Amino acid sequence: MTEINPSQITFARVRRRLTKAQLAKELSVTGRSIQNYETGSSTPDAETLAKLAKLLNFPQQFFFIEESMPTIKEHAASFRSLSKITEAMKNCALSAGAIAFKINDWMEGRFTLPKANLPDLSDLSAENAAAALRRIWGLGNAPIPNMIHLLESKGIRVFSLAEEAREVDAFCTWHDSKPFIFLNTMKSAERSRFDAAHELGHLVRDVYSMQHGKLHGPEMERQADAFAAAFLMPEDSVVTNIPPAFTIAYLIKIKRYWGVSLVALAYRYHSLKTMTEWTYRNLCIEMARNGYRTSEPAPMERESSQLLSKVLDFLKSQKIGRAEIAKNLCVSIDEINTLTFKLTRLSVVPMSKIG
Repeated sequence: MTEINPSQITFARVRRRLTKAQLAKELSVTGRSIQNYETGSSTPDAETLAKLAKLLNFPQQFFFIEESMPTIKEHAASFRSLSKITEAMKNCALSAGAIAFKINDWMEGRFTLPKANLPDLSDLSAENAAAALRRIWGLGNAPIPNMIHLLESKGIRVFSLAEEAREVDAFCTWHDSKPFIFLNTMKSAERSRFDAAHELGHLVRDVYSMQHGKLHGPEMERQADAFAAAFLMPEDSVVTNIPPAFTIAYLIKIKRYWGVSLVALAYRYHSLKTMTEWTYRNLCIEMARNGYRTSEPAPMERESSQLLSKVLDFLKSQKIGRAEIAKNLCVSIDEINTLTFKLTRLSVVPMSKIG
């Protein structure tokens, strides 16, 4: 039998957000034993390996794969809300990303997927970069019906973050010259769309930083937020369609047109200086009082992956299910399920129906 690859044990442990001490306790072994397993100084016996595989929810074959899982270098991924992400959360999300790379490789070996051709807009401001990308992609100033479909059509691979990394809003990275975006699908559909646009901003404006390991900081995140707002709500169209009164009721109608959160819409109007500071402050107070900072009013339907849905539907027609993909990749079917999307329908209302 092929020897155990110790790096696979480390990968699986990190994927489950367990420390060496925690894993040792669960397996009823010493911490030194786990250390030895992960350095290759010793290997678990058959009984311990079986317990390890069950606990970490990986098939035993996973630990015998000679080629170690892909790694994402430090600072090669851009994370939102940096202040609340622990190292364990980040590494858990990155390990999920590595499995997504393997899923993507598996699909590319069987299907012709869109190739990425993202422009480098790092020399432009966030606002100008968003406008330029809309021109390059021929989007005009209209709302974007489905962000995930748009990203996938431009060769960006979009996957879902697993529940273990639920504290992570979203992140993006490059692998083998392919851009990837990972979204937290436990957030509202509106916030997930904004996250997708935020990560797109990193991919087109922070190319050098991500490829050369430059540290990501708060200012880079603020710029990505500015890009997302401008990309989802282009200035010319937003300014042209200023409501007669900035009330919560009217803004709820407008937010459905753009497919953004109420908070993001109010902030966009404020940042474009179309409302006074006093009006914006009162709107913020009212939104907070109604719980609209955490619970979205009149929520829209969640977006899904068109690419993954088509691939999985075709495979199903060929009597190939997700279990077969999991078996090929030596991972659990849970990994496939959490990293892929279910098909849903998205409705965006025309501006003519607002009012």
